[in-house]
Amino acid sequence: MNHLPLIIKREYLTKVKNKSFIVMTFLSPLIMIALIAVVVYLSQLNNDKQRTISVLDETGHLEGVFQNTENTTYTNLNDLDLEAAKALVKEREDYGLLHIAKVDSLEDISDNIKFYSEESPSLSIMSSLERKIEEQLKELKLRKDGVSIAMIESSETDIDIVQENFDGEKSSKEGNIIKLIFGGIAGYLLFMFIIIYGNMIMRSVIEEKTSRIIEVIISSVKPVQLMLGKIIGTSLAGITQFVIWVILGGVLMIVVSLILGINLSELQTPQQEMINQAMQSEGGQAFAQKVFIGLGNLPIVNLIIAFLFFFIGGYLLYSSLYAAIGAAVDNETDTQQFMLPILMPLILAVYVGVFTVIEDPHGTVSTVFSFIPLTSPVVMLMRIPFGVPLWQQGLSLLLLIGTFMFAVWFAAKIYRVGILMYGKKPTYKELFKWLKY
Repeated sequence: MNHLPLIIKREYLTKVKNKSFIVMTFLSPLIMIALIAVVVYLSQLNNDKQRTISVLDETGHLEGVFQNTENTTYTNLNDLDLEAAKALVKEREDYGLLHIAKVDSLEDISDNIKFYSEESPSLSIMSSLERKIEEQLKELKLRKDGVSIAMIESSETDIDIVQENFDGEKSSKEGNIIKLIFGGIAGYLLFMFIIIYGNMIMRSVIEEKTSRIIEVIISSVKPVQLMLGKIIGTSLAGITQFVIWVILGGVLMIVVSLILGINLSELQTPQQEMINQAMQSEGGQAFAQKVFIGLGNLPIVNLIIAFLFFFIGGYLLYSSLYAAIGAAVDNETDTQQFMLPILMPLILAVYVGVFTVIEDPHGTVSTVFSFIPLTSPVVMLMRIPFGVPLWQQGLSLLLLIGTFMFAVWFAAKIYRVGILMYGKKPTYKELFKWLKY
């Protein structure tokens, strides 16, 4: 392994000195921050828009329902008929006219409500109007039937079963959702890292093979050393790029916020406003308290250590397979027939994690797939927040490392023959023969 450090250094420097690598490393954060800034700026413009909605309530039952907000003003036109109200709203260029036609009973009001506007109204505005009218009509109907609203409200009971293990540690549904989010983010990062930088390793092998440089290199370096050097060197280049993205993105976000006066962390959509209002209520405060309890129950140290080991192990395993594919073919077009068997376990791991781990993190399916090396980096990372015994984590990691070593041997066999094969598209049968050489 004397040549391995030299190969790693060469591969790393070749990647980071590449013009396209440098351009994309610094250009990608600029593009992302610019897009986010534009979206936030346009959203703020939309949210700051002042709207005036005129209300013509011929029934008289909905007076006082529509209260002015920061960006929406309601005006009553009850002293006008419909045509006059339409003309006035159009002349003043109001946002729209809400008309509640006069009917004989409360039951008929819902079928006689119209909203007139010059353009299609906002979905959030219409949903807000409908919700307010529904609540008022429900209350009026209950009063008409002699039903006490206070008694109905007092009879409503919210059930929230307290979850606690036999050791006294409390948990909740909200805490389980937080655990799934943490595990899902870890699995998603691994998935994207493998896809992006695994392809980079594969293209690197194909480029050297087609340029015939590999014939000179292989005369003094063992295939397994060359392959490991490419995997580790490209991985370090990818980590360097990722770190630069994080640092540069954070700096640009702060600069954009200060210069343009845009708060990138607050994208106040109507939906978020509804969430904020709900959080300010008594139930919202209880929800927030459960969220903080869930965050406190997370095994942070275990998550960080396991993420590092499973992330590195999973990436090295799949990178060796990508390198083997690059050695077996002459161009990227020919790689398609070999990509599906590699991507399928990754896709399966994501689906198992999302649809099975949240339902039963310690069930048979979740447990089995957290031990299978091709799926364990994703599934195990999604199980750990729910509390996985250390012996299971250790056994899964040992299986992952053992499979990586086997994959290195397997890929080196293909690498040794494939890097010198030109002009022929290999089949699975030929790859199997290469293993015997």
